[in-house]
Amino acid sequence: MIQLYITLFSVLILGSGYNSINELKSNLKPNFIIVFVDDMGYGDLGSYGHPTINTPNLDKMAYEGQKWTQFYSASSVCTPSRAALLTGRLPIRNGMIGSTNRVLFPNSKYGLPDSEITIAEKLQENGYKTAAIGKWHLGHKKEYLPLQHGFDYYFGIPYSNDMDKINGETCCPGSQYWQKYENQRPESTNYNVPLIENNKIIERPADQTTITKRFSDKAVGFIKNNKEDNFFIYLAHNLPHTPLYASDDFLGKSKRGLYGDVIEEIDHGIGLIIDELKKNNLDKNTIIVFTSDNGPWLPFETHSGSAGLLREGKGTTWEGGQRVPGIFWGAGIKPGVISDLGSTMDIFPTLLEMSNTSMVNDRIMDGISMKNTLLDDEPSRRKTIFYYRSREIYAVRYGKFKAHFITQGSYNYPKGSDKKIILDKPLLYNLDIDPSEKYNIADKNPEILNEINKIIEIHKKNLVAPKDLLKDRVYKSEDADGDGIFDKEDICPDVPGVKKFNGCPDTDDDGIADNEDLCPDKPGYANMGGCPD
Repeated sequence: MIQLYITLFSVLILGSGYNSINELKSNLKPNFIIVFVDDMGYGDLGSYGHPTINTPNLDKMAYEGQKWTQFYSASSVCTPSRAALLTGRLPIRNGMIGSTNRVLFPNSKYGLPDSEITIAEKLQENGYKTAAIGKWHLGHKKEYLPLQHGFDYYFGIPYSNDMDKINGETCCPGSQYWQKYENQRPESTNYNVPLIENNKIIERPADQTTITKRFSDKAVGFIKNNKEDNFFIYLAHNLPHTPLYASDDFLGKSKRGLYGDVIEEIDHGIGLIIDELKKNNLDKNTIIVFTSDNGPWLPFETHSGSAGLLREGKGTTWEGGQRVPGIFWGAGIKPGVISDLGSTMDIFPTLLEMSNTSMVNDRIMDGISMKNTLLDDEPSRRKTIFYYRSREIYAVRYGKFKAHFITQGSYNYPKGSDKKIILDKPLLYNLDIDPSEKYNIADKNPEILNEINKIIEIHKKNLVAPKDLLKDRVYKSEDADGDGIFDKEDICPDVPGVKKFNGCPDTDDDGIADNEDLCPDKPGYANMGGCPD
């Protein structure tokens, strides 16, 4: 009799077809992979209209999953956009947006506060294995690195790949950078950026010619090693931020030149990740999100991307600065093109809801769950987008309308365009009709401007902006602990150390720096974490 019941149950399940099996799988906790690229524009993928960059894997994801056409980063530059994605909060709420310095630098004093809660911390609490691979840019000191923010594993470069310049040339107009390296890669040794594994520098300068491949390989390896568990991978490529580096396998392959080579190598890596998921039968229980931290860095001309039909690019609050590709693929995602509003901040509550992870209720959250849109094709619940530059609201989107209160170009490109203009009368655009922001309709729609002003007023009433954590930097002459290693290069700036260990001490003289030594007061062995046998 028991066998008969089992047989009947099996027939019912099999007879109901793929949809029922898929529904069963969707009830499991899905795995999550966020691919977050650096400075890639809205128009840089085949599925978003680029005619010569070949991105077959991302295009297939866009076709099989959801492609969002009005998806936004929370900022037009690196540090605040990353803080917003990982915390689900506007960076003005946690100090990760600055008036003087717009991003963190290798000599910045601070990073993402410990009081902030990241996606990784919440998923880790729910039993997920977590990895951050790639660019961090939320603080390079140990106390701010990914392992201190909910990640079990970290492999990457802690800030932008053009920092710690030795002989490197970067922005802006007049440098002729893009002309010098039009058909060749810059020397990787021009930039003394560190490659960190967990909390330890393992390579400096990082070999950037292979960095995209190594990041993709690390993601594949993490899947292999954690296929029996739920996992979350935050894969944040340093590229296509300039300087541009493609490996030998991709150099010269794209019709778009070096920039296209870089994008195509990133796309290839995503294909390897999907192959690994399929090999382990994980593709039906994994969701991949692909997006960019902001728009293209236009001063680099052919070494930067394209915002497509959108106005301006990185660093501005015009559409090209913050509207980015948004692709969602995998378990339960209902295929389609979504023209509703979405934000990178929405990823935080979406992943928590999809995994039955408890929400954050002790602070104001700016993210809005996208689950019902992704799984059931319901309209997005997001109606507003705030465009912050520095610590001011420059523009606000409300439904299809966008009002500009302050305008400013960026990086003095074109020359003279970076003048800040506080508008006596706001500009207003209907972005459904005019995504290029050409036709000001403010005079015809005063009631819309009134509504937007009310939204700003409510927002400011609920806003407590903490200290600007990007402002304070340590300059070359500063050596707080007096060990002869300037704070800029000192991993342990508050305690005297030695150059061999990048400014950290080795109290027990066992050849293992105290910051890596589990027994710093007792000589030990490397294979024992610095402890004696």
